[in-house]
Amino acid sequence: MESKSAGRFTLGKQSSLAPDRGGGADGDRDRSEEMELPADIDANIRLMYLANEGDLDGIRELLESGVDVNFKDIDGRTVLHVAACQGCLEVIELLLEKGANVDPEDRWGSTPLADAIHYKNNDVIKLLEKHGAKLQIAPMHVKNHRQIPEYEIDSTELDFTDSIQITKGTFHMATWRGIQVAVKRFGEDVITDEDKLKAFRDELSLLQQIRHPNVVQFLGAVTQSSPMMIVTEYLSKGDLRAFLRRKGALKPVLAVRFGLDIARGMNYLHEHKPEPIIHRDLEPSNILRDDSGHLKVADFGLSKLLKMAKPVKEERPLVCEDNSCRYVAPEVFRNEEYDTKVDVFSFALIMQEMIEGYLPMNAKQNDEVPKLYAAKQRPPFRAPLKQYPHGLKELINQCWSENPADRPTFRMVIDRLTYIHDHIAQKQRWKVRPLRCFQKIEVIWKKDRSSKTTNRSSRSTSSDF
Repeated sequence: MESKSAGRFTLGKQSSLAPDRGGGADGDRDRSEEMELPADIDANIRLMYLANEGDLDGIRELLESGVDVNFKDIDGRTVLHVAACQGCLEVIELLLEKGANVDPEDRWGSTPLADAIHYKNNDVIKLLEKHGAKLQIAPMHVKNHRQIPEYEIDSTELDFTDSIQITKGTFHMATWRGIQVAVKRFGEDVITDEDKLKAFRDELSLLQQIRHPNVVQFLGAVTQSSPMMIVTEYLSKGDLRAFLRRKGALKPVLAVRFGLDIARGMNYLHEHKPEPIIHRDLEPSNILRDDSGHLKVADFGLSKLLKMAKPVKEERPLVCEDNSCRYVAPEVFRNEEYDTKVDVFSFALIMQEMIEGYLPMNAKQNDEVPKLYAAKQRPPFRAPLKQYPHGLKELINQCWSENPADRPTFRMVIDRLTYIHDHIAQKQRWKVRPLRCFQKIEVIWKKDRSSKTTNRSSRSTSSDF
């Protein structure tokens, strides 16, 4: 168990991530000078001084007297941090032998391995890695604290005590400054995987630009420590996939209302200035429900900016791993250039699924479905005709057209769905009006009948007299 102190070790080379490192221009110190330690100095801080000097006998004596090898000073630095900075190979071997934690983080998120890398102590790097040390520094880390982005969230402020996985499993619920938030955590491999790092940066860049009632709100990110995270608003109602799994086929009026929510969010992205945003992964798991029952588009991990109105292309062929490939446009599967119309294709499949109550091409395996789309096949319409309000089936057919140019824009989709929604509402009003009319006639008839009965009773009573 590690112990802590209000003391601070200030001599020698400091943390590689500290905003202001002491000890000269590069933190070096002439170790030929003898350090005179105060007699009453805390034993834990004395251990750090001895590690800085490379005093093996002194270190061994203190550890055997009961001093904690994993003690942390006020900055969270351990004796292993100090030894790694100084490049004391024999000291590090002794500390590890005595049970030192190999990957402790100081207050700036730096580990002994990170410090050794910074000060180019190659033998120490090899030794620490041999004992399981892994680089924890976030690749987006800045050396000057003034360069830390405004959206940066201190990872220590995120409380995962009662955390649960939400949506696809990459998101977790957490508490941040008294509110529930959704946190997308990126694995340690993002540090060394250039593709994953680029995806993180792209998603972060997009989220900072987006603000719309039908798009999930970005709150901040953790980029200065590992694991890196993206923090967004938490929507407790879950995603559309879970909702459809519970409810099955939706009533036409609800399906159309949901369709309008999705279309409004997507239209905002497609009309984004100066460059449109392609979502490229629009499917029910990436659409969330808020407390009022409205939908919001989420998860921009595969999104792309359509620069200079030029089509984009995937860097590698599509790999089907889950249901998401059931919503991918054929031009993406064929690894061709594509534009915003791929999202319109995905929208058509979601719209039909809400009416039909089952996955697109539900009888087929995930990896078979994109091939069927490329072969110009589409999911069949099986629901009764009355489930499709006038004009909806035609809109779906147009949205999943083989030729992307024949697919409507989301601005056009909104107009069409608004007309369909108004038409449904008008039909419902016509159903209600006659019913109310008959109810009023019945009330009048009963009232009139009651009045006549009362009059007869009065006349009968008068005649008896």
